[in-house]
Amino acid sequence: MKPGRWTSIRGMAVHVSGALLMFAAVSLVAVTLRSQFNFRAIAERHGGEIIELGPQAQPQPGQHGYMARIAGTPAVVEAPHDPDFNLRVNTPILIRHVEMFQWREVSIGGSVHYEQDWVDHPLDARHFAQPAGHANPGTFPLSSEKFDAGLVQMGGFKLSPPLLRALPGSVPVTPDLHALPQNLMASFSRYQDYLVTSAQPGHPQLGDVRVSWDEVPLQPVTIVARIDGDQLVPATDASDGKGYHVDIGDVSLYDMFPDLPLPPRLVLVKQIIAVLLAALGAFLLISTHRRRDGLLALGLGALAVGAVAAVLSAGNDNMAMAGWLALTLLGIGLAIWRLRKYRRRTD
Repeated sequence: MKPGRWTSIRGMAVHVSGALLMFAAVSLVAVTLRSQFNFRAIAERHGGEIIELGPQAQPQPGQHGYMARIAGTPAVVEAPHDPDFNLRVNTPILIRHVEMFQWREVSIGGSVHYEQDWVDHPLDARHFAQPAGHANPGTFPLSSEKFDAGLVQMGGFKLSPPLLRALPGSVPVTPDLHALPQNLMASFSRYQDYLVTSAQPGHPQLGDVRVSWDEVPLQPVTIVARIDGDQLVPATDASDGKGYHVDIGDVSLYDMFPDLPLPPRLVLVKQIIAVLLAALGAFLLISTHRRRDGLLALGLGALAVGAVAAVLSAGNDNMAMAGWLALTLLGIGLAIWRLRKYRRRTD
């Protein structure tokens, strides 16, 4: 093979290699950015970018507004209190149930019969098909209520009321007869897990009242919510219509949000590699013109990668777009400086 032909083939190979490296660099930064923007877009449905916090995490500067995942057992700092019965329980939420022994109407297959049972709301016998002989006492002397703890924390973060009420589970509370106020101690006696007004608790009479309580148990949970100072709150602007998530146990982010893709890893490293690949490609391209200038190649590589990344970032991340534009301008400036310097040498 003639030397001139060999030189021509070698130059073409270098040229093609440089172009392929430039293409690979642009593709790498494009794929990385699209993966990043796709992850952010889906995260926004659930309130935004989610950071991982340890069970003893404390509020830190710069966290405000981020979504956070935190797993652990809530700590009750100020327990809820039922003032009517002087009952205080170490739980996030204390629920009081009040029932009255009443007539209730049962309709089966078109036939109606009546029986007495515990019911948690007043039944108006005037609406019965056969009201005679089935009159009920009327209003309850007490109402069912829910008492929130004054302060519950996960690590150093307070749980807002919506998150408190989202904590799962319910277990019965054994009432303390000795804690009752004097005016109720004469009216109630303990029967199983109830306080009842029945003279014979095993044989209640019409109009007897029974009261019971449930508590939300303290157990390991995983919470995803927005950081608002030292408080965890729902993300009210989340397009999923909820803005928080609570699950029993230590649940991974991707089990809680199956639609959430894995976040791109080593983003900065990949971006640096893309610029270096583009610079190497540019170096091979300009070397065919007898210019072996590393700084010029670096400027051209930064220009190519920065311009493509800035276009892809437009409308997705304005701060990222500004950064890529700055890199593009830096690449233009570096390339112009090196070209001018080269021209002075050739003049």
